Amino acid sequence: MISVAEARARILAPLQPLSAETVPLSEAWHRVLAAPVTARVTQPPTDVSAMDGYAVQAASAQQGAVLRVIGQAPAGHPFAGKIGPGEAVRLFTGSVVPPGADAVLLQEDATPHGDTITVAETLPPARHIRPRGQDFAHGETVLHPGQRLSARQIGLAAAANHPWLPVHRRPRVAILATGDEIALPGEPLPEGGIVSSNSHMLAAMVRAAGGLPTILPVARDTEDAIAEAATAALGADLLLTTGGASVGTHDMVQAGLARHGFALDFWKIAMRPGKPMISGRIGALPVLGLPGNPVSAAVCAVLFLLPALRRLQGLPADPPPTLHALAGAPLRANDHGADHLRATLSRDSAGRLVATPFPRQDSGMLSLLAQAHCLVLRAPHAPAVNLGGDIEILLLESEEV
Repeated sequence: MISVAEARARILAPLQPLSAETVPLSEAWHRVLAAPVTARVTQPPTDVSAMDGYAVQAASAQQGAVLRVIGQAPAGHPFAGKIGPGEAVRLFTGSVVPPGADAVLLQEDATPHGDTITVAETLPPARHIRPRGQDFAHGETVLHPGQRLSARQIGLAAAANHPWLPVHRRPRVAILATGDEIALPGEPLPEGGIVSSNSHMLAAMVRAAGGLPTILPVARDTEDAIAEAATAALGADLLLTTGGASVGTHDMVQAGLARHGFALDFWKIAMRPGKPMISGRIGALPVLGLPGNPVSAAVCAVLFLLPALRRLQGLPADPPPTLHALAGAPLRANDHGADHLRATLSRDSAGRLVATPFPRQDSGMLSLLAQAHCLVLRAPHAPAVNLGGDIEILLLESEEV
């Protein structure tokens, strides 16, 4: 058996970012930028007022001075003239600062009297002016490749006058559940059968990570059925199977995929849950064969699938980030396999994170996984931990801490 770290490294090694495509700005959220974005405009394009007030020459705007108002310049309607000593032009936030002015006097610091104002407070040069190019200049790189686009970055691209953006293609992930005993939600259940939760759980994880999942029909436990079902996945960027990953009489995934030339890289990881996981390829198509137990499938997806999807989208494929917490229950010494305990999170009276594993850790108990906030990571041969001891945790999805 290999370690979790080695398994992740071997899964990621052959993966490369997918090709780029150009999408409208309205569809670029959560996509990964594939090329630099340079500004097509200068922002602001000229000196503008940061506040409502009056454009003035600072040398004339001394406390008690009386200035003559010679016009106004609402945003989008610049003043046509030039400001001289002792003169002022009424401005509003975003108004172009007229030539000759070097400061903006706040409206609350000016007392109007007909066509004049009295300065209430001496004004230094450059006050309340946003200079030309303060945000960015034409030709400046404002966004760099390899970052997932948030709403803030979409706003920046729009301000830089980009209606379209180059992004990496979203990974197409085919999800194939196998087993004579399972049916998809809403389908008739075979005798003694169960509803398959893995396909929809994994599809949601793929979608949240930026991929495009396709749930294939359930394949029965025969080589022919698995081979036929896998045919539909050959145009995908990643094939994800669940079930049939062990070596029992009816675990036929490897044999069925062999009909398409499946090459095994490794099978079995020194971890719990998720030990019987398959990794290999069908030609250029990466294949991850997850265990059928839903908790095992979910843990393997967090540790291996999500980093793979990041790599395919041009993001750093670092191991999932971890935090430290206090043990909410004592933990016994670990054996030779890395353990991943489902746990809830809370805070103690000092505000410190406390992770409390569930007393039962059965890999078939999806109800506990749904309640969990994190995984408590236990390295192989880790010593026992007392109540309140330091432990390492991995957050599930985007839980608040």
